[in-house]
Amino acid sequence: MLTIWGRASSSNVMKVLWLCEELAIPFTRIDAGGAFGRTRDPDYLAKNPNALVPTIEEPDGFTLWESNSICRYLVRKHAAGHALYPADPRLAADVERWMDWQLASLNRPMTTVFFTYVRIPEADRDWPATHKARAEAEALWAMVDAKVAQHPFLCGDSLTLADIALGPYLHRWFAMPIERAPMPALRAWYDRLLAYPGFQKHLAGPLV
Repeated sequence: MLTIWGRASSSNVMKVLWLCEELAIPFTRIDAGGAFGRTRDPDYLAKNPNALVPTIEEPDGFTLWESNSICRYLVRKHAAGHALYPADPRLAADVERWMDWQLASLNRPMTTVFFTYVRIPEADRDWPATHKARAEAEALWAMVDAKVAQHPFLCGDSLTLADIALGPYLHRWFAMPIERAPMPALRAWYDRLLAYPGFQKHLAGPLV
């Protein structure tokens, strides 16, 4: 059975858990990272020298880290050609573009805002940096709002890995106690994702 190393509160672990629900992939999860530690232990570093989560481990000893790479691998292995990750090169490139965009653009400002409101003690919060990051994140979400105004999901008419990659951040955007410009299409997309049991189970809980 597939083993997923990583705490359930990690946005990157959430992606993998939701995908496993969508594809009905059996797995066991072992807490690691954050307060659970373990990621600096020699046996974990042998699996993932970055000392981050998630890492997956197959029964034959194969390991893989980087959440978006893990998601692509799992679809290829368990459901090649699935609408989640289309076989058509151009459709797949569109999905991958948004997955890369999540890592390259959205992750940094969203992490700053999230840590400020959820993880950092109030006395230690850097409010100027947080306000700047919130404005940056809002501008990025406006791009997504324009995209999902055209189709029900980020890359068309069905759920893909692009939606899964952005899903944890989307939930945090609407769950955090922040000012948000009205984005009706973004909110409608969020509501559509909330209808998925895997999203409800692994992404839509309280922020921790």
